Amino acid sequence: MMSQEQNDLITRVGPGTPCGKLMRAYWQPAALVDELEGERPIKPVRLLGEDFVLFKDETGRYGLIDRDCPHRGADLAFGRLENGGLRCAFHGWLFDVDGNCLDTPAEPAGSPLCKNIKQRAFPVVAKGGILWAYLGAGEPPAFPEIDCFIAPDTHVFAFKGLMECNWLQALEVGIDPAHASFLHRFFEDEDTSQAYGKQFRGASAGSDLPMTKVLREYDRPIINVEHTEYGLRLIALREIDEERTHVRVTNQLFPHGFVIPMSTEMTITQWHVPVDDTHCYWYAIFTSYAAPVDKVKMRDQRLELYELPDYKSRKNKTNDYGFDPHEQATATYTGMGLDINVHDQWAVESMGAIQDRTREHLGQSDKAIIQYRRLLRQEIEKAASGAKPLLALDEAAARAIQGPATMDGIGPSRGWETYWMEVDVKRRRGAPWAAPVPSEIAAKVPHLTAAE
Repeated sequence: MMSQEQNDLITRVGPGTPCGKLMRAYWQPAALVDELEGERPIKPVRLLGEDFVLFKDETGRYGLIDRDCPHRGADLAFGRLENGGLRCAFHGWLFDVDGNCLDTPAEPAGSPLCKNIKQRAFPVVAKGGILWAYLGAGEPPAFPEIDCFIAPDTHVFAFKGLMECNWLQALEVGIDPAHASFLHRFFEDEDTSQAYGKQFRGASAGSDLPMTKVLREYDRPIINVEHTEYGLRLIALREIDEERTHVRVTNQLFPHGFVIPMSTEMTITQWHVPVDDTHCYWYAIFTSYAAPVDKVKMRDQRLELYELPDYKSRKNKTNDYGFDPHEQATATYTGMGLDINVHDQWAVESMGAIQDRTREHLGQSDKAIIQYRRLLRQEIEKAASGAKPLLALDEAAARAIQGPATMDGIGPSRGWETYWMEVDVKRRRGAPWAAPVPSEIAAKVPHLTAAE
């Protein structure tokens, strides 16, 4: 258990909060690039408890500025894109992507007022299909050279979804290897050849054993947690028999992301981004190490559940997440359909808008969550003291953060420690793009050649 003060420390992210200061040391996903396509590329954005407007000007530059016009507070999200910026619909004041006031047309000719007006503005860059904003002070950090950021556009696909709860409980479900054997349990296995774009539906590497069967029948994983230069590495072991062990390697990417295997060819890098203290978006980049991503299929699959423009789930607390007691008795552990995003959403939203951790009781299977919370408190203290927190990188350091390695496969019970690295390295060296082998992994499996 923890105190209410401790819980507030690690969940509250608004301006002036300790965790909010930490979060503002990093680039934050603000929207999908797709959301600013079309005839009117203007979008209201709420991020870390603050309200902004995101827009793309006529030259293609992205801008993020405070949403309230500094004249008399009207909503700039209803503004007009013209003459090099965003013009307020109330009195026509015009602002560029840097927050400069370019025009105050209702004022007398020659008025100097415009020169003294500055709207708060923030850097925005497009990367991996996501528009990233930096809300902190000083120079923004460099992006680490992880796979989803260096893969070509053809081999990545980005999507998002809204969760009506605090960011931390949403993140913690992704660093909980044990829950998948229960929350995502299916009583029947599907044809693994039809698993494209679906998590936990394919076969594990090195076998034709469906992942659904592994999770269902081997529900007491041994969980190892390692500290890394980017956060945490999680290794979950499920012993099939004396000779074979299922190995699943995932990563916590500090501060609020994780990297997990989706299939033998694809990974998911996902961030749980605070809208405010009681809402968050998950943003995911799917990265392929084989064929280009079928973006149309991936998008269509996800739009079966998520509604535009806000990317809200059609199954939610208002309709009991589609709960069907007959299905729960015969087909799935939750009775909430086949999409694991619905399962996760129910789990984290049912905890309340902000989970009351003063009432929880953690066990051995929660060791990654325990380690992450310690790390989070440590980095909050570091940011509060003015020091650079973990993964707030300069250019040189960013080049050294690669990968991270992930895998999902069935290998030898003796020798799994190198088996999972070999699987990851082979996949990287066989990729049609230059997927780097993280140096720590390459050093441990030097016998693998590029041909292998």
